[in-house]
Amino acid sequence: MPAKIEELTLEIDGVRTHCRRLPGEGVPTLYCHGNPTHGEEWLPFIEHSPGPALAIDMPGWGRSDRPDPADFDLTMHGLAAHLDRCLDRLEVGEHNLVVHDWGALALIGAQRHPERVRRLAVINAVPLLPGYRWHWVARLWRRRPLGEIVNATTTKGALAVLLRQARGDHSRMPAGFVDMIWDHWDRDTRNAVLALYRDADPDRLAAAGRDLGRLTCPSLVVWGDRDPYLPARFAEAYAQVLPDSDLAIFPGAGHWPWIDDRSVIDRVLAFIG
Repeated sequence: MPAKIEELTLEIDGVRTHCRRLPGEGVPTLYCHGNPTHGEEWLPFIEHSPGPALAIDMPGWGRSDRPDPADFDLTMHGLAAHLDRCLDRLEVGEHNLVVHDWGALALIGAQRHPERVRRLAVINAVPLLPGYRWHWVARLWRRRPLGEIVNATTTKGALAVLLRQARGDHSRMPAGFVDMIWDHWDRDTRNAVLALYRDADPDRLAAAGRDLGRLTCPSLVVWGDRDPYLPARFAEAYAQVLPDSDLAIFPGAGHWPWIDDRSVIDRVLAFIG
């Protein structure tokens, strides 16, 4: 019988951080979510994981606390530092790492401790690379007061319509996926989104990835080639900068490529396993 996924709450620096953990023997796999999702997006992977696994909701997202941006560092570097403290609390040393979208912030800590990462999978991730320019939604979030207005006026129906552009064929996202986001899309999460994006100037993204070449572990770069936010050329850029990497482009898949093509899950788990 498969192990049951545990629900944990870590309290670090006065912030309660939610964690899903699949117990087991061997090297754990850490799954890092992006925006506007949270750790629940990784359940299709964790439920079929060949070994122990972790998925942490970053502060401001999912079931974790919503700290005030005035009191907590919600930039990519602040969140990366908090993730490192979570791993220390959980006594996670060597691990596999799977990142999607803003889960790329986990690569910041990984560059500082490359010896801890046994295998790395990068899935349609925010480019910590030169040459990226933010997509149109991010550009709205990064401008005051447009970001506040957009977030305050977004309805569940509007979210569902917006998410259609993230699919390879522009069809509807599964209703459960929309619910997963909307159920935790509160005012404080919206503020966390603005704080994160407004700190992430393109030159800061490139600077945050300047030591990616230190990650000499086997790596797999997975990309849906119809991602409207993160063009597939950055899949090639990641593959070029990671010394021991394979590139897997999934034609017709969008920003969450495993929703359009379930074989993405098998490809990543086979690589990790």
